[in-house]
Amino acid sequence: MNTHLGRRTRVLVATTATAGMVLLAACTSTDDGDGGSTTAGGVELVKAGQLTTCTHLPYPPFQSEIDGKVQGFDVALIDLVADDLGVKQQILDTPFENFKTGAFLNSGECDLAAAGMTITEERKKNVDFSDPYFNATQAVLVAKDSGVASLADVKAKNVKLGAQAQTTGEDYVKGQGFDPVSFESSDAVLNGLRTGQVKAVVIDYPVVQGWLKDKANADAFTVAEQIDTGEQYGFTVKKGNKALQDAVNKALADAKADGTYKKLYEQWIGPYDESAASPAAS
Repeated sequence: MNTHLGRRTRVLVATTATAGMVLLAACTSTDDGDGGSTTAGGVELVKAGQLTTCTHLPYPPFQSEIDGKVQGFDVALIDLVADDLGVKQQILDTPFENFKTGAFLNSGECDLAAAGMTITEERKKNVDFSDPYFNATQAVLVAKDSGVASLADVKAKNVKLGAQAQTTGEDYVKGQGFDPVSFESSDAVLNGLRTGQVKAVVIDYPVVQGWLKDKANADAFTVAEQIDTGEQYGFTVKKGNKALQDAVNKALADAKADGTYKKLYEQWIGPYDESAASPAAS
């Protein structure tokens, strides 16, 4: 993703938080005097009565603006955390570079970050991750008439390849000797393929799953290869914020145990793949 460090951030309210949650927050939280609050569960929040989430839009099916509201798999999972804390979720659209450095967590702009972000050792130096909530693979997406059947074909036939900047998909193909065209968002990657700017793209498979639900896309494009890079997605909190990390992990574990995770997976991603629900962090 393009960092766009200078662009103005946008505040967007998630869809499933309710007025009732706001009232509950008033009953269970105490103001700390400078805008923060402590919920009954002992989790300090940067703004009273809300769980502030940093994300980077668009990244369907995990988070994107639909009918003027931010919705998606990540949004729905973090709503569960907010519900447990008795507050509402509010979303802040920020540059992707922020997630690698933890800048907005450290500055108190956000409580946590949810952006379909792969857990890596490098990123762990700057932020604390939740337990993994999704096993992700990369997809090589091409036009059906491209004659490309694999990433090896892309190289052998010297096909112009695209990827999303600052992502593990881009890192992977660079590690394989490619020099991909970089696009700022997943939407831009797919549009680059659709308009012929590139002839193949490497992008997270769940994004492709959602995109291919559109019949026009499915008629023209296909997944040439899935690449298992061992990636797992996690939510992040500020280094040392164990109370919120524990709250996120509890919400994820409960959702997997009671069937909520499966329901949300089917709603936002597609037919449920049990192997996608990682039971615990490595």
